[in-house]
Amino acid sequence: MNSILRFARREVRDLRPCIHGGEVWEVTSRTGLRRDEILDFSANVNPLGPSPLALESIKNNLDCIPYYPDSDCNLLREAIAKYLGDVSRENVILGNGSTEIIHLFAEVFIERGDLALIPVPTFGEYEKAVRKMGGKPRYIRLSRDFHIDLESFLREMEGAKIIFLCNPNNPTSTLILHDSLLRIIEKACEEDALVFLDESFIEFVDEKERFSMVSEVKNYPNLFVLRSFTKVFGLAGLRVGYGVAHSEVASLLFRAKVPWNVNCLAQAAAIAALNDDEYLRRTWRLIKDEKAFLLRELRRIKGFKVFPAHANFILINIRDSGFTAAELKERLLKYGILIRDCSSFRGLDEYYIRVAVRTRRENEKFINSLRDILNS
Repeated sequence: MNSILRFARREVRDLRPCIHGGEVWEVTSRTGLRRDEILDFSANVNPLGPSPLALESIKNNLDCIPYYPDSDCNLLREAIAKYLGDVSRENVILGNGSTEIIHLFAEVFIERGDLALIPVPTFGEYEKAVRKMGGKPRYIRLSRDFHIDLESFLREMEGAKIIFLCNPNNPTSTLILHDSLLRIIEKACEEDALVFLDESFIEFVDEKERFSMVSEVKNYPNLFVLRSFTKVFGLAGLRVGYGVAHSEVASLLFRAKVPWNVNCLAQAAAIAALNDDEYLRRTWRLIKDEKAFLLRELRRIKGFKVFPAHANFILINIRDSGFTAAELKERLLKYGILIRDCSSFRGLDEYYIRVAVRTRRENEKFINSLRDILNS
């Protein structure tokens, strides 16, 4: 009998899995370590954990579990609009994590043969979403220090239907300046193309208001901005992400999305997190101080090339350390520390790792463990 796979679309049969950080469950199964014995530097989430107000809101809303959630997430959309300040509820769409929105956007706008421009290295789900819909990715390699060559990039935009950008970029932690983004968006208007701008890590950027493009969705209907509750708000396990777009684009995505895609506890927690100003202030202070500490200590380690970081994670080339990323990852697991081997990112080789910024105690354990390994 012929394989049942013949009934599947060719694009789906040809898909490759997208590798991510945060493999805590796989590591516990493989190593026997308990979850609380693992320091996860591979996932770029808030080291403080969820907002206390979010946790309290979950407890206070347990009685909503027997009911369907609000499929339109109206209260949460109102809270997001208030948090952002420059948009209304009609500009906001919610997803079961930001990754669902990436795939929803591709499902709505990409047809077979459409060209999508993707700078590399970057988050792998853009490519997967494009390929799943039969689109064709065009990869633009970033410079040696992982920045966009703007003039070259603008030339490459010809013929593309969608331009994917991540700002700050994952895994490089580099930032595209506001003026450069405006030129890309305006060029996209000329080319009749869409710009999908992932700002999942923008809350970790100093003076983020200078770099975010959320306020521009009113002026550019071809601009879509993605945000996440996983990173700065620490709600990774609840799966909440949102997009901000011109009302016509948001309405179109609403028509195509799965109903009830954000559960009632996730909605309640997200609303509470947006209102926890003290938690956000503590987070920003912690990340700023601990990123400076980590950058300083990592740069003292022989064989490490440490790149500047604008987000809450740091990219490192360890070629001269004597280890590959996979080897160092396995050695660190013996210390109960999990890092991100970046060899799965298109455009990076087997000598790149990514580490998240965590608390001082955790960062010190990481640095001391690295020194033990490299000096042994």
